[in-house]
Amino acid sequence: QVQLVESGGGSVQAGGSLRLSCAASGYTPSSNCMGWFRQAPGKEREGVATIYTGNTGTWYVDSVKGRFTISHDSAKNTVYLQMNSLKPEDTAMYFCAAVPGRVPYCQQWWLYTYWGQGTQVTVSS
Repeated sequence: QVQLVESGGGSVQAGGSLRLSCAASGYTPSSNCMGWFRQAPGKEREGVATIYTGNTGTWYVDSVKGRFTISHDSAKNTVYLQMNSLKPEDTAMYFCAAVPGRVPYCQQWWLYTYWGQGTQVTVSS
């Protein structure tokens, strides 16, 4: 049984930093896509960052480029999202997700079928 467990959320002031972790069990992504998504109240869920664990290729939504960094530790089977220079508009529930098999592009959102329970990030001004 695949489980993705997020941690690291919390409340910070604007300009602060948080690091989210996503520990995977029952799933060993040697060459797979994993990603972080977020959903704010009243808004649609959006992809924030993805990583291809085979070559560590990454993608970021424009609004977080230069501030967020996604990484993967294969030894710990964990994906991280380092979030710096946080803004109030980053406030959302953040979810870790993964694609079961190999796919050519990590931005095919409908292929993410493994999901974590989410961790709340709140940024105050």
